[in-house]
Amino acid sequence: MAEDDSLALVARLLERMAGRGWRLAAAESDTGGVLLDWLTAAPGSSRVVLGGVVAYHDHLKRSLLGVEPAVIERQGAVSAAVAEAMAEGMRRVADADVALATTGISGPAGATAAKPVGLAYVAVATPAGTRSAEHRWQGDRAANRRANARAVVELALSLL
Repeated sequence: MAEDDSLALVARLLERMAGRGWRLAAAESDTGGVLLDWLTAAPGSSRVVLGGVVAYHDHLKRSLLGVEPAVIERQGAVSAAVAEAMAEGMRRVADADVALATTGISGPAGATAAKPVGLAYVAVATPAGTRSAEHRWQGDRAANRRANARAVVELALSLL
């Protein structure tokens, strides 16, 4: 997947949101700022993008985004439940119409037998509710980060 293609998807998402007069925020973990970089690279993004948080450590997921400690303890930081809580928390904190969230294990370290390198979750919180999706990327660290950033944009486009 070419980055130019991903940036074109981002532009479509921002156009769709601008057409509705909606504002967007992002909460990232595994993507480490890739998503917000793409969102703000689009001309006119300031009409839609409020900003975001890279909540790489669980402490920030809890303290900034309001992810319940019990959810992280039960499900793990790399889970659909945490991705959804991150998106909902970001939507609330930013007072955004839509919030995107990513969490995963980009590699090469950090994996377990139950949660291998490449396991990732994305979530989108909208006025209609929150949806998430699981992915299992097969690339290197950089490719996995880009793939998850793209996946959350694709999920948002499918919902809006």
